[in-house]
Amino acid sequence: MAAPLLTLRDIHLSFGGPRLLEGAELSVFDGDRICLVGRNGSGKSTLLKVAAGLIEADRGERVVNQATTVRYLPQEPDLSAYPSVLAYVEEGLGPADDAYRARYLVEELGLTGEEDPKRLSGGEARRAALARALAPEPDVLLLDEPTNHLDLPAIEWLEAELKSLRSALVLISHDRAFLTALSRSTVWIDRGTARRMERGFAHFEAWRDDLLAEEERDAQKLDRKIVAEEHWVRYGVTARRKRNVRRMAELSELRRRRKEARRPVGDVKMTVSEADASGKLVIEAEGIAKAFAGRSVVEPFSIRIGRGDRVGLIGPNGAGKTTLVKMLTGTLPPDSGTVRLGVGLEMVTLDQKREGLDPSASLREALTEGRGDTLTIGGQPKHVMSYMKDFLFGAEQAGTPVSVLSGGERGRLMLARALAKPSNLIVLDEPTNDLDLETLDLLEEMLADYPGTVILVSHDRDFLDRIATSVVVSDGDGRWLEYAGGYSDMVAQRGYGVKARRITPPPGEAATATAAAPKPAGAAPQAARRKLSFNESHALKTLPATIEKLGGEIATLQAAMADPDLYAKNPKRFAETAAKLDRAQAALAAAEDEWLRLEMLREEIGG
Repeated sequence: MAAPLLTLRDIHLSFGGPRLLEGAELSVFDGDRICLVGRNGSGKSTLLKVAAGLIEADRGERVVNQATTVRYLPQEPDLSAYPSVLAYVEEGLGPADDAYRARYLVEELGLTGEEDPKRLSGGEARRAALARALAPEPDVLLLDEPTNHLDLPAIEWLEAELKSLRSALVLISHDRAFLTALSRSTVWIDRGTARRMERGFAHFEAWRDDLLAEEERDAQKLDRKIVAEEHWVRYGVTARRKRNVRRMAELSELRRRRKEARRPVGDVKMTVSEADASGKLVIEAEGIAKAFAGRSVVEPFSIRIGRGDRVGLIGPNGAGKTTLVKMLTGTLPPDSGTVRLGVGLEMVTLDQKREGLDPSASLREALTEGRGDTLTIGGQPKHVMSYMKDFLFGAEQAGTPVSVLSGGERGRLMLARALAKPSNLIVLDEPTNDLDLETLDLLEEMLADYPGTVILVSHDRDFLDRIATSVVVSDGDGRWLEYAGGYSDMVAQRGYGVKARRITPPPGEAATATAAAPKPAGAAPQAARRKLSFNESHALKTLPATIEKLGGEIATLQAAMADPDLYAKNPKRFAETAAKLDRAQAALAAAEDEWLRLEMLREEIGG
């Protein structure tokens, strides 16, 4: 068997308190696709930093095979020392690496390379760091939450890019669909140790539950054995004469094992405070539209949301999801159209940027808003310390400033605040950011049992599939379409997922920029120099499936129209079927024309 590219042996590490890692191990072989999973704070990111050589363990060994290149994607990259994004990305290349790949990745991730690193948003900095990590095509690629701040088109592009790499992967992510698509092995960081399963993330939860059940059985056996030994010590005939030294030593060892056993961390306990039921109608929007600076964000759009509906909003960054939510909830007036809100609405909002948190406030103050030490949860009074424990905060954290909490802790705090308020309408803007898988499970269960209405903005495909009863999807240029079911149902109905947003320059600007740009001597024709954009490449891959789906739909509609009695039996259905057939035929013609254009362009560039 070939030697591993990277090995961690018997890693022990603490930061002044209880040990975070106790004998954790990790081996990465050529071609591995490993996902690291575990609770927030379990040591996943720390173990990845040890693997990257950024943190030295208190005890243990890190071995990297000779000539192995390792690249690491941090959660919070620092670009401040570089004059531009492209310079930052190119600095990560080795002498033999292709410099063109750096520019290709920068552009595919929605950047130009000329951006000033000091002015980047968090999402743009993550995209730049991704490009830097991927550019050299290293032997081992360590990725810490690579999908954070990425929209769905970028996540799906990254998924395809990582699948095509020869690099061994070790990745941490809260995105179940991403982990399921990429992983072949799973390492569970639990109570300081690393347990490995040679199967992908899709099998993790069943494997974890089996291990915990077996551990519980072993603990019960140990307890029964201790009870039996203590009974012998107290009441045995031999014990009354003299105590058997060996059996007393065994009892002491059993007690030590039980005392030192690290039990699984407790579960988050989510209880939502319910307000009185809203009316049957929650939101009714008729022809609402919005534009900013001449760009249409929402074309005339209508929707009716009833009590108990769970509506997911999907689209690339910048498509206008937050704008649409604000119009639907009455906090932003539309340019045209009307919004009618139902009676008795009590709304709470979980915002994506955690802007509702005062960084200087303590954890206790953030939960109680400075009003005493008691909250009312589900109609019952509850002490803030007990409520903190429900969300896995220790009593010693009560005075901790919000500013020093981790991303996952801030996410749990925002959830705790939102769920403490009486509501019958919850608006969740990217609620899955920074939450571990167990907390996501419990959030899903809570939302499934919630009797009110949910409006959800998310890039998490699996979360949408589990929660949404319908999704509203951006179709570009301000158009929004509603589909029944979750994300996978939407893809099945329309034949493709979410497209990246097209950025169209104002009229005349593109021509001016082209005219102003100097052309180097002997420059090749534009078609030969350019490459397919991300949108064009994605369309070229997905259009054949769309064409096939439309062909099947047309055949079905034509078969229905062939019924000579259809018009006589149901004139309305005849008219609807005819209209659907016209639309499908027009869509098929457009899709075929677009595929032919892109295929010709691809061949021209290749030539």
